[in-house]
Amino acid sequence: MDINKLYTIICDRRDHPKEGSYTRQLLEAGEDEMAKKIGEEAVEVIIAAKGQGEQRIIEETADLIYHVLVLLASRGISPDLVMLELEKRHKK
Repeated sequence: MDINKLYTIICDRRDHPKEGSYTRQLLEAGEDEMAKKIGEEAVEVIIAAKGQGEQRIIEETADLIYHVLVLLASRGISPDLVMLELEKRHKK
């Protein structure tokens, strides 16, 4: 699954909330909770990188990316804008 497809699914959950959806729960919890989850997942990526193996790094990075995308969706910020920013930085 590519990031834009995942972002589209997250936006659909934002716009058409489904009972029991974790994405819905995060969005309803608000930005502070989303930021907290991003911090937790970032720490878990670091811990995984310090000796838990490649698969664990992949799993934790997937969690981190998902939570960042939920935050972006809550603000209506497309991942494409993040990629454009990275592109601008690469040209410097």
